[in-house]
Amino acid sequence: MDKLSLESYLAQSLNMALASQIQGETSYTNSFNIKVEDEGFLFIPRLPAGYIVDSELYQQIFLIANASLYPIYTLLKQNSAYFIPLDTKDIHVQRAFFFPWKKGISKRLIIKDLDDFVQRNKGTRLPLMENLVLDYEKVTSIAIAGNSGSGKSYALTYFLSLLKPISELIIIDPKFDTPSRWARENQVPVIHPNPNRSKSDFVSEINETLSQGLNLILERQRLLYDNPQHPFTHLTFVIDEVLALSEGTNKAIKEAFFSLLSQIALLGRATKVHLLLVSQRFDYNSIPVSVREQLSVLIQVGNINHKTVQFLFPDLNPEGIVIPIGVGTGLIQVIDNEHPYQVLPLLCPTYSTKKGIL
Repeated sequence: MDKLSLESYLAQSLNMALASQIQGETSYTNSFNIKVEDEGFLFIPRLPAGYIVDSELYQQIFLIANASLYPIYTLLKQNSAYFIPLDTKDIHVQRAFFFPWKKGISKRLIIKDLDDFVQRNKGTRLPLMENLVLDYEKVTSIAIAGNSGSGKSYALTYFLSLLKPISELIIIDPKFDTPSRWARENQVPVIHPNPNRSKSDFVSEINETLSQGLNLILERQRLLYDNPQHPFTHLTFVIDEVLALSEGTNKAIKEAFFSLLSQIALLGRATKVHLLLVSQRFDYNSIPVSVREQLSVLIQVGNINHKTVQFLFPDLNPEGIVIPIGVGTGLIQVIDNEHPYQVLPLLCPTYSTKKGIL
C-alpha cells in the first residue's frame, strides 16, 4: 500500500471511530489531517478545535490505528501523548501527534537445535525475536517477570545458553531447580540452598559472592581511570526467584543484599558486570527501586493486564497492545541507544534443549 492510500485508509478509520470523541469533527471538514512517514504517522489537528488535544485523545487514536494497521505495522506504545513540532509558519498546524511504528508484527524464533544456533550466533548481539536483536554491550541489567507456568524458566534457559560463550556466569538458584540443572550440564558455578543451613546463612553466602563482584567493579573502575578503553570480560550474576531470597530473611542480611544489588546495578555497566533477575513480580519487597530504575531490558511473560505490569511498566496502559495467546508471550522493552522507546509484544523463542533441564 502506497503512502497516499495508507493516509486515506487511516483517515477513514479515524473519522468513523472518533466521531463521538471529537464531536463529529473529521478530516472531511479539515479538522485534522493524516501524514504517513517512514518511521510512523502524524495526526495533525487544525486548531482551534472543538475537541481537546490531550493524552486521552492520543491513546484513543492509538487503539483505533493499531488495530487498523495490524499486521502490516505495529504501533509502538507510548505512556503519554507524543507531540512533535512541524516546520510551518501556519500556527493552526504547527504541531502533531506522532505515532512511531515498526513494520510487521512480532514473530517468534523457531530454533531446531539450540547448541547449533548459539554457535552460529556467537557474539554480544543476542537474537530475541525476528527483527529484534539485543546488544549485550549496551545492557545494564535484565529482568524477567511472570506467574508460575508463564515460561520464565524457558526464557531464562535461552538467555543462559546465549550468554555462556560471551560472559562469565554466576547462578543463584534458591529453588534448586532449572538453573541448577542447566549449570550442572554446562559446568557453571551455582549457589543453591542446603537443607542443613538456614535461609539467612544461604543469603549471607550470596552476599559474599555479590561483594566479590562489587570489589571487581571497583578494581575495573581504577583500570578505566587510566585507560577508558580497557577491555573487560562480561560477568553476569543470574538470580532466579529474587522474591524467594528477600522474603523471610533476617532484616540486616536482607538490607545488605539490597545494598549490594543496588551498587552492582548502578556501577556495573561501564565495567561489564550485569544482573539477570527473575521473579514472579518485582515490587519493593523483591528488589530496591534503584535496581528497578537501572533495568535496561524488561520482560513480562504470561497474563498481561494493569496489575501484572504495574511493577516493571508502572506508567504503561497495556490496552490496545496485540499480544498473541500462548506460553512464553508477553511484553518487552529495551532501553538503550539503539532502539527507540518502545514496548513490544514478546514471543519467546521456541527451542529444544537437553532432556532433564526443563
